[in-house]
Order: sequence, then structure tokens, then C-alpha cells
Amino acid sequence: MKYLHTHLLYVFITGSLLFAACSGAVRPAAEVTKDTPVTVTLARPSRAFTDGVSASGQVEAINSASISTRLMGSITKIYVNVGDKVKKGQLLVAVSSEEIAAKRAQTDAQIAGAEADVDNARKDYDRFNALFNRQSATASELDNATLRYRSAKSRLENAQQMRREVDASAAYARLTAPFDGIVTQKLMDMGSLATPGAPILTVEENDLLRVNATIAEADISRIKTGDRADIGIKSTGLTTTGQVTQISGSSVSTGGQYLVKISLPRNVQKDLYAGMYTNVFIPVKTPPGKETADSSAAATVYVPASALVEKDQLTGMYTVSNTHTALLRWVRTGKRMGDKVEILSGLSAGEAFITGSSGKLYNGVPVKTNE
Repeated sequence: MKYLHTHLLYVFITGSLLFAACSGAVRPAAEVTKDTPVTVTLARPSRAFTDGVSASGQVEAINSASISTRLMGSITKIYVNVGDKVKKGQLLVAVSSEEIAAKRAQTDAQIAGAEADVDNARKDYDRFNALFNRQSATASELDNATLRYRSAKSRLENAQQMRREVDASAAYARLTAPFDGIVTQKLMDMGSLATPGAPILTVEENDLLRVNATIAEADISRIKTGDRADIGIKSTGLTTTGQVTQISGSSVSTGGQYLVKISLPRNVQKDLYAGMYTNVFIPVKTPPGKETADSSAAATVYVPASALVEKDQLTGMYTVSNTHTALLRWVRTGKRMGDKVEILSGLSAGEAFITGSSGKLYNGVPVKTNE
């Protein structure tokens, strides 16, 4: 019985395998599905006979003020902190003014004494003048009375000027904001000894910003006031366009670099802060007729930044192969001009590339042009 059971099991398994093989032989072959072509938009690199000056810079406030005092005294109160917005005339710092109060009392006493001297000298002058008119006093006596009167008035004027000086100094015991802005630095604390000229706070007008760039000696003669400047903010990725507003005429105190001020559009300033680092490119057009075949300016190729693909720290862009499929081409990029990026290698001038698609792009996906 055991042998019969084993034989039947063998026959069952063999039959099942034969049935499966026969079933596979008659199954129709599966059709290979092809990817649906992706509709793409093509463009060609722009070539401009344009050279330019590249530089680095920083965003800075147009108006910046260091708050200091002319007095020497302890700081009794600082009313603001870093980051606080302030209004013009707002009280920022109070400095101890006991010395000023003492000088004010001293000048007040001098004014009172000088006023008394003037009053007495005027009376003497009036009396001697009347006596002289009645020929009861000599001309010498009248001259002496006149000199005493003038001297008393001079001492009074001097005391009054000293009082004005004290009042002016007293103003530096209460330091106020010179304009609407924001507190960017706090260099001393309450109780610190304030000395004449030593900064206590820094206030910047943060809604009026510009770029301060440094230009090398070899390039400074190539730019002029009014030139367009393409600006890229490193930390935020923002790109915008400004205008050269000032060019320094000396590099004596800046280590051979010339300072150039560049305006910023008001609509982008709300997202910027003083101190942000920038890349600056100032285009300089090559004069017509001077483009040469080996000129670097003539060979410059630019593509839109939106056409670039970042992957594994490499930069590429999609082109169309001879078999009408997407082909990812790795490229090397150069300087940036606004929303365009220079292509140094990987894409030849006049070669079409993909700028937009109706679906996801990847290597080998069929494409058709958007015509």
C-alpha cells in the first residue's frame, strides 16, 4: 500500500507540471507597454557679447549712527535693547549729570553776579554822563565809567555763553534717536562708564538698504555710475537688480580695493538685513565690431537658472537625444546674471535644452516637442 500511495503522488505531481507547462505554452505573449511621451518646451542658450565685473559685497544701511556722549559719567539707564525699533527723538540712554548740574549752578551764580555788576556800572555811567553834560565831571571820569559799564556787560555775555555751553552738554546726558530705525548693537550696559566719543548703541535705518561692494584696481575703470548690477543674496537665494550709485575715488584706506555703492529695489528690502553677504555682477558691453572669435565675451553662453537640475552635488540640464528621449547632461556653471547662469562646459552654443515639461523628466523618457 505504501508503494501504491507513493506512485499515485508521483503521477499527480507530474501531471500538474505538465498541465502548467501546457497552459504557459498557449498563453498569449504580454505586450510591452511604452511610456507616454512627455511634452517638453525647448530653448537655446542666449549669447551676448557681454563681459562684466564680478565682486563680493555686503548689505548695509544707508543711514547708520553710533550713539555716544560728550560727557564722562556712569550710564544710569539704557531704555532699548538690540532689535528694538525706535522713533526719531525717542530717549535711548541716560547718563549721570551731577557734574553738569554743578556747572549749571556755577554759571547761574556767575550770571547773577554779572547782572548786578552791569546794573551798578550802568547807574555809574548814567550819573557821570549827566554830570559831564552839566560840566560837573571830567571827560576822563566819564570814560572810566563807560569802560566799567562795557566790561560788566562783557562779563555778563561771557557767563551767558557758558550757560549755553552747559545746556548743550546737558543734552548729551539724555541721548535720543537721530532717525527712525532699529537698534543693531548695544556696546555698554547700565552702570558702565561712558566716555566722550565711545559708542554706546548703534542705530540703523533698516528700511533703507544698499550693497557695499569692493572692486579690484584692474576693474574699477570699467564701471561707471548708473551701471546695472545683478545682485545675488547668498543666504536667501534672492536675485535682484540694482544700480551703481557711488564709486570711491581712492583705495588708500581699503587695501587696494575700491568701494562701490549699489542701490537695492525697495520691494526686496523687507526680506533683507544689514550684514548679509552678496555676489555682484556688473555687465560691461563689448563695443560693437570688437567681438572676436576667441573672445571670452563672445563665447559666453547663458541659460535660465530654472532649467538647471541639482543632483548629488552635481548640476545638470535635460536635452533631447537623437531617439527623442530626455537626456540629462552634466554641466559646469559660472557667474550669474540675474535669472541667467553662465554655462562653462557641457552645453554648446546653439544646442537646444528643455526648459519645461508636462510631466516628470528622467533619463530615457520619450519626449515630444511642444509645437
